[in-house]
Amino acid sequence: MEPSSPPDPGIPAGKRSSMPQRNYRVLVGVTGSVAALKLPLLIAELLKITGLEVKVVTTERAKHFYNVQEIPVTLYSDEDEWQLWKGRSDPVLHIELRRWADLMLVAPLDANTLAKLANGICDNLLTCVIRAWDLSKPLLFCPAMNTAMWEHPITAQHVEQLKGFGYTEIPCVVKKLVCGDEGRGAMAEVWTIVESVKRILEEQGLPAQS
Repeated sequence: MEPSSPPDPGIPAGKRSSMPQRNYRVLVGVTGSVAALKLPLLIAELLKITGLEVKVVTTERAKHFYNVQEIPVTLYSDEDEWQLWKGRSDPVLHIELRRWADLMLVAPLDANTLAKLANGICDNLLTCVIRAWDLSKPLLFCPAMNTAMWEHPITAQHVEQLKGFGYTEIPCVVKKLVCGDEGRGAMAEVWTIVESVKRILEEQGLPAQS
């Protein structure tokens, strides 16, 4: 885990044509679903894409499922938000990250954070970044939860609310879950998620070779 520091400011739009093309910046959000176990693999696969720069924002509960030492990029959590800001002139981390990123990918998105986002709740670093998100930039989300939770009627309402904001769903899949149940609710496979990111890069005319 790299030391926490404010993200580099973006290049002013008027000066980009005279400077080398910068990397494409992807901010990965991870929440407290068992599928967070796949975070190291997801980051490793994303980093194979040419020209991609990745940072991670994690919820506190998500930390239970992966080893921080296996994440080779800067990882931010709630503590960083409050350590960074000491006075009025200091940067606000969730705004700095919002400015830094070209694309946001929330994988996995658990039922709790899904409900928060659908209702505008922003009570941690990740939900604050998303509440402040620039809607002209892509935001992809990957639901992941137990089948019984997925089949609750309110889940479909929440997913549709996020899609109504302009976010893109990468649908969950049917498989045997860690709890032993079998059904829909598992996070999409890592390769599916990475291919979705590549597709967005291509749509925006950016290189997506891996």
